[in-house]
Amino acid sequence: MFYVKTLSISKDRGNLVITYFMALRIAGVTLPNEKRIEIALTYIYGVGRMRANKILAEAKINPDTRVNDLPEATANSLREIVEKKYTVEGDLRREVQSNIKRLKEIGCYRGLRHARHLPVRGQRTKTNSRTVRGNKRVTMGSGKSKAGLQKT
Repeated sequence: MFYVKTLSISKDRGNLVITYFMALRIAGVTLPNEKRIEIALTYIYGVGRMRANKILAEAKINPDTRVNDLPEATANSLREIVEKKYTVEGDLRREVQSNIKRLKEIGCYRGLRHARHLPVRGQRTKTNSRTVRGNKRVTMGSGKSKAGLQKT
């Protein structure tokens, strides 16, 4: 069983009410119960809206179904599809980190940009990338020299 029982205790008119919720876990991520399955799948790292829709089409599940309305057999088939066919969560994070490490080791331009914590994909750095470079604003003027602009 791949559902996780969670306990909720509340008071209703002085009486103690104990409710069990069945939370669906796929690839180590607990999916939110009240959301549509199409949106809930995007909580998994490596699954966006397009991939979520492909997975649901493959499993023949209506995207408008709520997570808590899924039968257990359907949830198990969904879990198998995600974990066996796609690289998600920890494996994907490890793969991305190893790719960045490889770029740094071979010393290519992208690897150097990663190592220096600068933008990698060609963005400008003269005015932007403040979060990466820190708040190193120097207010000395525009940078143009005034010597060439004087009248003689």
